[in-house]
Amino acid sequence: MAEIIIAGFGGQGVLVLGQMITYSGMIEDKAVSWFPSYGPEQRGGTCNCSVVVSEEEIGSPLVTAPSAAIVMNVPSFDRFEPRVAEGGILIYNSSLIDKQSQRDEIRTIAVPANEIADELGNARVANMVMLGAFIEATKLIKIESVEKALKEVLSERHHHLIPLNMQALERGRAYQ
Repeated sequence: MAEIIIAGFGGQGVLVLGQMITYSGMIEDKAVSWFPSYGPEQRGGTCNCSVVVSEEEIGSPLVTAPSAAIVMNVPSFDRFEPRVAEGGILIYNSSLIDKQSQRDEIRTIAVPANEIADELGNARVANMVMLGAFIEATKLIKIESVEKALKEVLSERHHHLIPLNMQALERGRAYQ
């Protein structure tokens, strides 16, 4: 079972990133849960979501000691880095986080997600860059499932962005 926390500012695609993992898990016939948490602000406030992906039934959607954390900003790094379970993985957006974990019992992966997204011509795909790094690091879900999930999560009017999102995923997979 994988228990994942995804966190950042509103507007960084944190909840969509969680939905992508959840839908991909469903496509692969895994048990999944997605539990969002955010303040009254939409953009600029902090938000996070808990995702659980399992081969067996899930007892609770709450994640207190995640096996993986994907963090997009400094406040999220400060809040969730100490909570990652021993032997877990922390993937962080090094474009916005200039810190490094001092914990040697977890694996850390720094991904310059914003720079990569800017190189691809759309700052909004930074979350997909992070998802690519997560997929490569954990092998929890298949890239083919993510492509199918994009068609579910993105509205029809945004389907033209699927190739760009797939490019972002591939670029993120390079960071290990």
